[in-house]
Amino acid sequence: MDPNDPVINRSLEDITALLDAFFAAVSFEPGGRPDYGAIHDLFISDGLLIRNSGSAPDVCTVDRFIEPRQQLVDDGVLTAFWESEIAGATEIFGNVAHRFSTYDKQGTSDGKVTATLGVISTQFVRTPIGWRISSMAWDDERAGLTVPVRYRAS
Repeated sequence: MDPNDPVINRSLEDITALLDAFFAAVSFEPGGRPDYGAIHDLFISDGLLIRNSGSAPDVCTVDRFIEPRQQLVDDGVLTAFWESEIAGATEIFGNVAHRFSTYDKQGTSDGKVTATLGVISTQFVRTPIGWRISSMAWDDERAGLTVPVRYRAS
């Protein structure tokens, strides 16, 4: 990947903007609401979100990802959530790209605040309307699994 290539630089800007928009859509302050509907525009039509921090991968379409989270917000269970990328590395080849991101997240659910770090592997494809996410797969830190130092800084 040539860092002096204007096409690569523009693609990197677009990819970073997609991830920033995803984090903005799922994040909200107490008293606010997430903009989950905005996630649809970030993904290809058959895009997948895969949480792999349990005993088996939880593979979701965009709608299946949004529905239970929206229900938690609507029921007043999830009252705040914030997530952002703290480090990332992107590789681009033609019309495909991959970003390996470390994220920090915090949420308030049932009045309890939780916070953790994790890693997301995101794949992107260039479409006629621009770059879109084709899939995201992530895992969170937990007992026995911590994000290595090399993933904590770009």
